Amino acid sequence: MADMTATVKGPASYFPSIEKKYGRPIAEWKDLIRSSPLTKHMELVNWLKAEHGLGHGHANALVAHTLAERSGT
Repeated sequence: MADMTATVKGPASYFPSIEKKYGRPIAEWKDLIRSSPLTKHMELVNWLKAEHGLGHGHANALVAHTLAERSGT
């Protein structure tokens, strides 16, 4: 079933609720992820959860989107 609305799919669909819930722009979260010495997906997810109080889904979406940019250039 095709969705005809212009909804954002994948990790980016979480971005509005992440900004609203945590009060920081997505660019700031991505900068944090990029500046972290950690490189593995789950390490970064767990770090965001432990250090910044993000929920698993939100942390996972941010990490997935940021790492995809890094590898996809």
